[in-house]
Amino acid sequence: MKGSESEAEKPEKNIPPLRILVVDDDPAIGASCRRILSGEGHEVVVFENALAGFQAALNGQYDLILLDLVMPGLDGIKFLRQLKTAGITSPVVIITGYATVESAVEAMKQGAADYISKPFTPEQLSILVRKLGSRAIWFRQNLTGSKEAEIYQGFEGILGQSPPMQQVFALIKRVAPTDGTVLITGESGTGKELVAQAIHRLSRRRDKPMLACDCAALAPSLLESELFGHVKGSFSGAIATKKGLFEAADGGTLFLDEIGNVSLQIQAKLLRVLETRRVKKVGDTVEREVDIRLIAATNRDLGEMVRAGLFREDLYYRLNVVPIHLPPLRDRPGDISLLANIFLRRACARMDLPIKGFTPEAMARLESYPWPGNVRELKNIIERMAILCEGDYIDVVHLPLEIRQAPVRASLPPLPITWEEFRQLKERVADSAIEELERRFVLEALRRTGGNVSQAAKQVRMLRPNFHKLMRKYGIRPEDIHSE
Repeated sequence: MKGSESEAEKPEKNIPPLRILVVDDDPAIGASCRRILSGEGHEVVVFENALAGFQAALNGQYDLILLDLVMPGLDGIKFLRQLKTAGITSPVVIITGYATVESAVEAMKQGAADYISKPFTPEQLSILVRKLGSRAIWFRQNLTGSKEAEIYQGFEGILGQSPPMQQVFALIKRVAPTDGTVLITGESGTGKELVAQAIHRLSRRRDKPMLACDCAALAPSLLESELFGHVKGSFSGAIATKKGLFEAADGGTLFLDEIGNVSLQIQAKLLRVLETRRVKKVGDTVEREVDIRLIAATNRDLGEMVRAGLFREDLYYRLNVVPIHLPPLRDRPGDISLLANIFLRRACARMDLPIKGFTPEAMARLESYPWPGNVRELKNIIERMAILCEGDYIDVVHLPLEIRQAPVRASLPPLPITWEEFRQLKERVADSAIEELERRFVLEALRRTGGNVSQAAKQVRMLRPNFHKLMRKYGIRPEDIHSE
């Protein structure tokens, strides 16, 4: 733990009633939690089915979630990971009868606030709930019912206020109530699976499962079995009949990620399923009807793949009924500051870090960086900086090298009305351009001398303290030159 205990983390002897969700396939554990916590005035909802509990958790109406680690259908770690991906910020406590260091560490890595081992006493559970309940109450009082809450949670867990993202949100709202097949395109890290989850949650199928398959993660033979299932003895290793994802998702939604990686052979089978709404297991002679909504996603240009003969044209048109394109982060710069601050607040709340925000210089660098890894890259870098920062604010010096050295993007200011205002504007624009040249001047001097500050200062005929002051101004360190 870093810094002093935050206001949201201080345990209290008495806290207001909480809305608590318990997801555990053991009826005795659920009943025990309900008895203990209801007796303290809390509202407790219990689910024994993991998928049903997950759908309830996505509503975001719970102050605290108690989650079993080992459950059929959806284990606790995957449950937790998908919950955090969806933008649900409720503290999660892992309930485990397998109290190993590995399971606890993995749960904390995925964002769990704490864990409790079975069997636990009423006192142990009450103390833990009071401790984490304080944080939940703090978030409820500071965020719930406000415009800030809407911004912090985003649209169905998807963060963004820029015009391109507002267009995406409008399209999701329009297509979700229908059964139309959706093709989500966009670079890696833009949040394609979040969009698929939002469509499912807003659809008439929301009470049925949404299953996902990463088509790039499996070999063609394994992918065919995963999607369509197989009968016992249909190939070497098929020791039992297996239901495929199309059958398992019956009545719900099937999300096929990285659809551009599917072989032409499986593309033909996919096309037949979409046309007939019937599926046949590998090695079987019987077709079965399925009722699913298909959502596909890719970071590749399927149109170009069709022209190159790598993707079936007829399947492409079947998938591309409703296209949704997610813009890269570099095309929505207005969202970078919003996302950075939200990710920082979440990281600080989860890890009890005292960081208050970013310096203007650091934020300018973040907004100028092209973010090739998009939102996923931004989130990971913000969390890393939050852990490593020792001050109250993240400054330029805390940024990774590639971000510190990215040229600051100049934004066009509004045109002034009078000539005097225009002259002042010219001076400000000139100052900005000079600063960028100054930064590059210092970097180049250090490169020529291999990062030796004294030699660089001597070569450019500056006093070493003055040269060092410029380095501090732009967050330049000698070791940065060697790491390029």
